[in-house]
Amino acid sequence: MSRLHAVDPSTATGNAGELLDAVKGRLGIVPNMTRVMAASPAVLASYLGFSGALADGLLDAKTREQLALLTAQQNHCDYCLSAHTAIGRMVGLNHEQIVASRKGDGGSAKTTAALTFAKRVLETKGQVSESDLSAVRDTGFSEGEIAEIIAHVALNVFTNYFNVAADVDIDFPKVSSSEAA
Repeated sequence: MSRLHAVDPSTATGNAGELLDAVKGRLGIVPNMTRVMAASPAVLASYLGFSGALADGLLDAKTREQLALLTAQQNHCDYCLSAHTAIGRMVGLNHEQIVASRKGDGGSAKTTAALTFAKRVLETKGQVSESDLSAVRDTGFSEGEIAEIIAHVALNVFTNYFNVAADVDIDFPKVSSSEAA
């Protein structure tokens, strides 16, 4: 059971109720993570705004999910790993691509460079070197795309840490970071 109270969407009122209704309208479901975030509407609104803005960004859905899978694996977040495995399948990633993404293999030189850079951002806590930036630039990523890779790492660190700290109940088919990727 989650270590923070999950808000019931059917009884939520005010801003929390409106935000949970928006989640259901967009996804058709209200995942447990958003129910727990709704204890603070500011937290849920921040997550929805950040993820919504990045969804309209330069990186395609598959790359975004591959970044989320890598970050969840690095941070040992089973909730996010489970959610992004399911979402990854919905955007067209197959089982092999999902497993490879967790290891940092994007299936192409360009996507692998994005994952390698993301892993460096995580490992160095943002203190990447000029050679790290050059490596991702050299595979064809624009300044805007590099900025979005960094932003996706930050977004996923936020959700990873939130879900691990709150021990949010997994409501997707369970995937464990301790299982060999």
